Amino acid sequence: MRPRVLVLRALGLGDLLAGVPALRAVRRGFPGYEVVLAAPRSLADAVAAVDAVDALLPASAPGRAVPVRLAWPGPPPEAAVDLHGKGPSSHLLLERTRPGRLLAFAHPGTPHIAGPAWRADEHERERWCRLLEWYGVPADPGDLRLPPPREPSPAPGAVVVHPGANAAARRWPPERYAEVVRELRRRGHRVVLTGGPGEDRLLARVAGPAGLGARDVLAGGLPYGRLAALCAGAAAVISGDTGIAHVAVAYGAPSVTLFGPVPPRLWGPPPGTRHVALWHPGPPGDPHGGEPDPRLLRIGPDEVLAALPPHLEVSRT
Repeated sequence: MRPRVLVLRALGLGDLLAGVPALRAVRRGFPGYEVVLAAPRSLADAVAAVDAVDALLPASAPGRAVPVRLAWPGPPPEAAVDLHGKGPSSHLLLERTRPGRLLAFAHPGTPHIAGPAWRADEHERERWCRLLEWYGVPADPGDLRLPPPREPSPAPGAVVVHPGANAAARRWPPERYAEVVRELRRRGHRVVLTGGPGEDRLLARVAGPAGLGARDVLAGGLPYGRLAALCAGAAAVISGDTGIAHVAVAYGAPSVTLFGPVPPRLWGPPPGTRHVALWHPGPPGDPHGGEPDPRLLRIGPDEVLAALPPHLEVSRT
C-alpha cells in the first residue's frame, strides 16, 4: 500500500475549487503518496475533476462546521493537512487518525502544533498556500485552472446567469437579474439560467419577467460535470459570490461576480481582465444573513452590463 496523506476540507464547492492550488501543492510535496480528501460526498464528481486527489473520504457537517468524525480506514496516514479551518476542532479531528505529521495553523487550543499564525484578512487561496509554504511545501495561489471537461456544453456560447447563493445576504434581487437578462437578449445573445437544488422558484422569478422559456432554464441543480461543461463553453458567467463563480474561474470562462458582504480581496477571482469582481465597500456584514447585503444592493444592472466582456457589449443583430 502506498503511503497516504489525509487532507481535510469538508466544505462547499467554492471552497473545494479555491483549495485547488493548495491541493496541487500537497500532491507535489508528497510525491508517491495517495492523496485522500475528506470532503462532502455530494462533491464526489467535482473532487474527481481535481487532478491532485486520488480518493474521497466522505465527511461533512452543517454550514462550515467541523465534522464530528472521520471514517479513516486502515493504518494511520503518514501525514494530515488541515485545509478546513484555524482549529482547534479541525486539528483534534485529524489527530484522532494518529497521523505521522500534522500540517496546520497554530492555535492556543492545540499548543503542541507549531504552525504559522492565522490571519483573518487574507485571501482564501493565499492562506492555504502560505500554510504549506511554512512547512516547506512550495505552493502557487495562481495554480487553479482545471483540465477541460470531457462532456459537451448543454448551451455552447450562451451567457450563464446564476441568481442563487447559499445565503440571502449574497443574493442580488431577481428583478435586477431579469433586467440584465432582458438587455442581453435584446442584444441578440442567448442566456441560460442555472440554480442549485431548491432554487427553481427563484429561477422562475427571473425567467418570467425576462421572457425566457423552459429550454433556457436549467433547473433542479445541474450535476457537476454538466455545470462545468456549461461554464467552460460559456460566453460569460454572471453570478453572486457563490460556487459557480469559482467554476467559471477554474475553466477560464469570462465572469462577472457580484460581491457583498464579503469583499473580493478575501474570495475574489485572480487579477486580470477576464474575471471582474463588482464591489462597493462598506461596514462588515454577515455572509450568512437572511437579507441581501446593502453593499450588494448598491450594484446596479447597468454596472453589471458594463463589466461584461467587449463581445457582449454590443448587439449582434
